[in-house]
Amino acid sequence: MKAYQIDKIRNVALVGHSGSGKTTLTEAVLYATGVTKRQGRVEDGNTVSDFSKGEINRQVSIGTTSIPVEWNNMKFNILDTPGYFDFVGETYGALRASEGAILVVDASSGIEVGTEKAWKLLEKHKRPRFIFINKMDKENVNFDKLIDELKEAFGKKVFPFALPIGEAEKFKGFVNVRDEVAYKYKDGVREEIPLFEEEKEAIVDIRESMMEIVAESDDELLEKFFSGEPFTTEEIATGIRTQVANGELVPVFIGSAEKNIGIDYLLSVIERYIPSPLDVGSFKGTVKGEEVDRKMDVKEPFSAVVFKTIADPFVGKLSLFKVISGKLTKDVEVYNSTKEKTEKLGGLFVLRGKNQIEVNEIQAGDIGATSKLQYTQTGNTLCDKNNEILFDGISYPQPTLFLAVDPKAKGDEEKIGVSLQRLTEEDPTFTLERNTETKQLLIGGQGNMQLAVITEKLKNNYGVDIILSNPKIAYRETIKGSATVQGKHKKQSGGAGQYGDVHIRFEPCTEEFVFAEEVFGGSVPRNYFPAVEKGLSDSLEKGVLAGYPVVNLKATLFDGSYHPVDSNEMAFKIAASLAFKKGMEAAKPILLEPVVKVEVNIPEDYMGDIMGDMNKRRGRILGMEQQDDGSQLVIAEAPHAEMFEYAIDLRSMTQARGNFTMEFARYDEVPSMIAEKIIAESKEE
Repeated sequence: MKAYQIDKIRNVALVGHSGSGKTTLTEAVLYATGVTKRQGRVEDGNTVSDFSKGEINRQVSIGTTSIPVEWNNMKFNILDTPGYFDFVGETYGALRASEGAILVVDASSGIEVGTEKAWKLLEKHKRPRFIFINKMDKENVNFDKLIDELKEAFGKKVFPFALPIGEAEKFKGFVNVRDEVAYKYKDGVREEIPLFEEEKEAIVDIRESMMEIVAESDDELLEKFFSGEPFTTEEIATGIRTQVANGELVPVFIGSAEKNIGIDYLLSVIERYIPSPLDVGSFKGTVKGEEVDRKMDVKEPFSAVVFKTIADPFVGKLSLFKVISGKLTKDVEVYNSTKEKTEKLGGLFVLRGKNQIEVNEIQAGDIGATSKLQYTQTGNTLCDKNNEILFDGISYPQPTLFLAVDPKAKGDEEKIGVSLQRLTEEDPTFTLERNTETKQLLIGGQGNMQLAVITEKLKNNYGVDIILSNPKIAYRETIKGSATVQGKHKKQSGGAGQYGDVHIRFEPCTEEFVFAEEVFGGSVPRNYFPAVEKGLSDSLEKGVLAGYPVVNLKATLFDGSYHPVDSNEMAFKIAASLAFKKGMEAAKPILLEPVVKVEVNIPEDYMGDIMGDMNKRRGRILGMEQQDDGSQLVIAEAPHAEMFEYAIDLRSMTQARGNFTMEFARYDEVPSMIAEKIIAESKEE
């Protein structure tokens, strides 16, 4: 594959609901451009894009796949992203590497949740886009109704550039609104056919509106429009291109990826209307803390952003990157300015699915890959050591579902830790942490499908079996009342004995632990105070109710006694720990549980369900805020113990339209009925 100039490159992400046909569309593109001799099928597990064992078994995309093709002396880097919500992090990476996107919609299903979510992401990242209505050959497709729904959901900027010829099985092509021509397809080959009178009439109003949008792209064109002069084909193309780039126009194209209808035309409109990296012009970065613009130009010093990592136990680590400036040739050292480390490339290639195509160089605006980078992770900047620059990393959604990991076989702990660490490099939305308190290894992700895939990868790629369970809750213990107790340790058994005697007052306080003394007349010598404090602070690790750490406790040493020969630090430490146990039991001990603050973003229709569900979880609503996009932000607090599977439950309650964030707020008393159960369980353990 040759190196392409920056204006001859188009980087496009395919986004949309799972099952809308994105992977089938990449197969159609590969076939239309002559890369493959026959189209693969997701059902047959033989597509170029979905090649991993998990993807073939599940028949869904799990990772973004790069599909570079050459057509009409252009290079198209098509990034096929997963539609399933658990793998949304893959879309974030793909959008970072692309200048435009195609939102794929299933004609027979219409607007689905994944369509709405993908649109929101495109709006957030300000990506120029098309809508491609796929599966136009399916039964019960109502094109006019679907266009109305798209306009209603996404605004008047959604605009049909093609009208179907034939319905369902008889769908054979489309009318090109812009050029007032019609095309029919036979075995994937396009042929121009004459327009019928009713087709000419159908496009009159649409073309009139199209010319208005074109006119709004430029003052001269606006004047021309008002004076009634027709636009040239070139003026129309330029106007559309400008409005697509500005986000003021979203053209809708149609076809059938399975039957190869409209695919070559889709490539031609990507070439015509999606901005090239050259059109973007420059990229913001920092040099020594100062913001700079780095031109997307092959003459500039080399810089790139890594947007995806593949951790393969057989091939090794692969890093996919988008070159921002300059060019990269093989056998050179690059500098990772994020990690401040020098890296040596393990070859230079472009990835097409799992196939590595070796190349000599990757130029500005293009996408490439290398292997065996030691320190580099997704989101890192690579650059020329003598011309350092640092680009922003990729910001990913936080994990919302956490599960505890245990090995199926004894002795696999270390292997599990190392393997999971590798998988976090591949998927930045997946996290791994050791809870120092419960001693559990926790994995976090976007949902149960993602964590199931992680479990499968561990087994298939690294030969490790794990068991997943809900994490343990880090409860606390404290006291509600006050108590004054004596702790006495006396041991006499020939030779030197041990003697320590303390009188301590225990009471609640707002700080973690406070030790005070009010000893008069030297009943406990001052040099034993630290031993008393140490005996108490060591005892805080295990409370008397269920063995959880003790907090919010004030202990005041006010009296005691000592023996001039038998007293020592150890004796007073033991006496203090005996006093602690008595004092805790006498001062109304209670169990505390972590409470989290939850912010749930949902469409207004689900408000009642969400609030009712939060009440069932012993939560309380703190407030609601209307968002700019019409959704509602519900702010609540709930016990952490009730929120483990909230990610799964919220998805089910809102048909996956809701999302949430959660953070620790404070500790609150556990209701007595629930506390009794927790105490009984911990005693059993």
